[in-house]
Amino acid sequence: MVHPSLEPYVNAVRAEPVSHPSLQSADERRAAYRDLALSNRGETESVESVRDVELPLEGRTLRARLYVPFNDESKALVIYFHGGGFVVGDLDTHDALCRRISSDTRMRFLSVDYRLAPEHPFPAGINDAVDTIRYVRANLGDFDDAEAELIVMGDSAGATLLTVACALTRDEQLGIAAQVVIYPTLGPDLFTDSVHEYGNDHVLDIDHLRYDYGLYLDGWTDHSDPRVTPLMFEDLTGAPPAIVVVAECDPLRDEAVAYAGLLEHFGVRVELLEAEGMIHGFLRLPTMVPEALVIVDDLAEHMHRYVEAAK
Repeated sequence: MVHPSLEPYVNAVRAEPVSHPSLQSADERRAAYRDLALSNRGETESVESVRDVELPLEGRTLRARLYVPFNDESKALVIYFHGGGFVVGDLDTHDALCRRISSDTRMRFLSVDYRLAPEHPFPAGINDAVDTIRYVRANLGDFDDAEAELIVMGDSAGATLLTVACALTRDEQLGIAAQVVIYPTLGPDLFTDSVHEYGNDHVLDIDHLRYDYGLYLDGWTDHSDPRVTPLMFEDLTGAPPAIVVVAECDPLRDEAVAYAGLLEHFGVRVELLEAEGMIHGFLRLPTMVPEALVIVDDLAEHMHRYVEAAK
């Protein structure tokens, strides 16, 4: 059952559903997504400093944004990959969320503006995630204390990218203290019970997500490729320990739970946090769901425990 605080929002979306993404250009959708994100973010958390930086990766340069919280403990740097169905989202749409979690954890955040489809289809976003993690690890002193731990975090499509990046680099000794996976989408074949129950009229429309997967994959038909469907990885031994955050009323809930189970099967430490009554994207709705801040507090405590365990 949807949390009472969210019912007005969910009912409003049901009354005026978003038009099918095929009816707008990618740029039009990005502008609309940005406007909605900024209107829903509420009062932003104050941090000590925010600065935009560039990540010079091979053959391209990515924009990123570094958040330094008040009372920065310099224990860990969090690399953040935003959500948006591989097509929309940017540094501004997730600015408030990064500020809030950075402040709560007292950790620096580096939010990454990875390349989006359809201009840059699969596997561009994955390559950006992998190369970003490698670059930041090699140049950690440019962003935080050189002895700080590294955490990789993302939501929705961004969470998908980080799960793949963590799997592909698990033998590289990158020293990732935790992967924080927030309501991820883990493949285009969306047939779970939670999809059946919440795939319509609960804000995230599964038909829209399927359309975005089409843009992202751009004709790539092998859905068994674990880079497309991370649940297909045959071995995740040695992957970074994980915190998996799921929302009860999210169509993607079941696959996130399955990912947690897959990691456990290969001996990876996992903590699964389920937010009762919440919908996909709830962490970006603090003005509507004050309870989301409690969940952020809980997440921050888990992240600190993982950092201490890594040390």
